[in-house]
Amino acid sequence: MTPATRRAIFERLARANPEPKTELCYTTPFELLVAVVLSAQATDKGVNKATAKLFPVANTPAAIAGLGIEGLTPYVSSIGLYRNKAKNIVAAAEIIEREHGGRVPETREALERLPGVGRKTASVVLNTAFGQPTIAVDTHIFRVANRTGLAPGKDVLAVERALEAGVPEAFRRHAHHWLILHGRYVCVARNPKCDACAIRDLCEYPAKTGAAAVPPKPAARKPAAAKSASPRPPAAPGARSRGTQPMAKSARAGARRGRAR
Repeated sequence: MTPATRRAIFERLARANPEPKTELCYTTPFELLVAVVLSAQATDKGVNKATAKLFPVANTPAAIAGLGIEGLTPYVSSIGLYRNKAKNIVAAAEIIEREHGGRVPETREALERLPGVGRKTASVVLNTAFGQPTIAVDTHIFRVANRTGLAPGKDVLAVERALEAGVPEAFRRHAHHWLILHGRYVCVARNPKCDACAIRDLCEYPAKTGAAAVPPKPAARKPAAAKSASPRPPAAPGARSRGTQPMAKSARAGARRGRAR
């Protein structure tokens, strides 16, 4: 894909949604960190239901650390892998309170040292909470980047590097959210909604769906008129057909043999 095409893709996504936002509910960087840790292998909707009950009770590192694992668990038990996530969130809260004065760190290195925080989570926090032009590659972005030809890569890190190199600087701040929302609602895993896609003519996906994406079939050729075979002239009266001659000869030969006996 050419740089001009990449720019055109983000220009269209930006026109459609100038200020994209995460669908996770939060008011502080720490709330966002907790929500993102909970969102691994879970839906944003499910996470928001859990944090709507948790955050009014505890939404700071000190308060979460005070709850402890047993106190936090009932609030997050509806989330997949909740036991391990509760353990990591409490441990991360303790470190933030002890080593960072209760403030979420703003560097990748410090974030990735927190329990339960990997590269993707750190990228989301840096981008969404602190406005850094990072691009977190989740399953949606990985699919969109490969399917469209925007930033092909065999693994998450390869796609991330390709996006960092290929996304025009003017669009890098919101690229993460544009791509994740596009993958979540339009370029879905099964039966992508190509008819509703704003970038379908720029996309390199060969198996686009919908009538708008299917090239017209070439007009069928009219079958050529069959050549009529020249009819054979009718046989003369009394004439024997060539197909019957061998049988007639065989009958006469049998009659001669019978007389000879």
